[in-house]
Amino acid sequence: MVDYKKEHIEKAKKFRIEGEILSIEPYGSGHINKTFLITTDKMRYVMQIMNSTVFGNISNLMNNVCAVTEYLVSIGVETLEIVPTLDGKSYLDGEEPVRVDKMIENTLTYQKVENAEVFKNAGKAFGEFQNQLTGFDASVLVETIPNFHNTPVRFEDFKKALDLDVCDRARTCGKETEFVLARKDTLSKVVDGLADGSIPLRVTHNDTKLNNILLDKDTNEARAIIDLDTVMPGSMLYDFGDSIRFGASTAEEDEKDLEKVHFDIKLFEAYASGFCPAVKESITEAEKELLPYSAYLLTMECGSRFLADYLSGDKYFSINYPEHNLVRARTQFKLAEEMEKSLDEMLKICKKYC
Repeated sequence: MVDYKKEHIEKAKKFRIEGEILSIEPYGSGHINKTFLITTDKMRYVMQIMNSTVFGNISNLMNNVCAVTEYLVSIGVETLEIVPTLDGKSYLDGEEPVRVDKMIENTLTYQKVENAEVFKNAGKAFGEFQNQLTGFDASVLVETIPNFHNTPVRFEDFKKALDLDVCDRARTCGKETEFVLARKDTLSKVVDGLADGSIPLRVTHNDTKLNNILLDKDTNEARAIIDLDTVMPGSMLYDFGDSIRFGASTAEEDEKDLEKVHFDIKLFEAYASGFCPAVKESITEAEKELLPYSAYLLTMECGSRFLADYLSGDKYFSINYPEHNLVRARTQFKLAEEMEKSLDEMLKICKKYC
């Protein structure tokens, strides 16, 4: 049997860490990378074995992370500090690529939206992240996951899954497939805007979960945005929209009882009241107008991805029962439908705070 702890210690010793290693233990709750806490007699570090199946080009991923963190450091913003290998590289290459960051001490995270104030603070944190990177040239970044938020492409993927119907499941989700097909022409506004330049290309985090914000334990103020693996060129609208998609819902993503699933306009306002003032000096009028739409767009995108995966035999998202992805799709479509009816009210809220 392989002694994994000894193996991890050997990997850690290939980085420029300070002090003698006292322990290496599993850390955090991430599902993609394997994360460990390194404790030495001088300080603590976070070591991650990166998932090269999800991220096909680790070199591009790390180049993105280094470019963004180096820029943030240059303007005096606290961020991840990558520890180089003994030969000065940003990660240890191999079958299981490894990186090490310095632990950002005296911080905490929230795992879910506990109240409107927490969601407002999340909006402020991600808004500040956007604003801090206004001067950064996002075109130097690489798409580590091609077409990640290219919603028209995601629609074509769904359509292909529907046409192939390899699991003979289309007959079980006619209402849901019709819901997506009827909205085909509503899905390209951001992609079109990026293409014609009416929407500026920006750094996009692409994983705006609450637990990717480190908060100071004493003040509860945001200290740093972490988990930068999915940092790519895109639109701030992607991050805003996805935050609303999961944060302004009254139910879990896989709630079977759709009577419990609603778009909460008060939570939308809470997030907007934090995000909009933070980007007030850098947001364009075109972006401002599309903030409400972005919530609808990202919800439709996610729902169509769940539905496509259900039709294809659940190849991408992990499931606990055969209809799991269909249930997830239904919650997203319920939210999207309610968002459609609230777009005018949502825009008034955004303009109130931007």
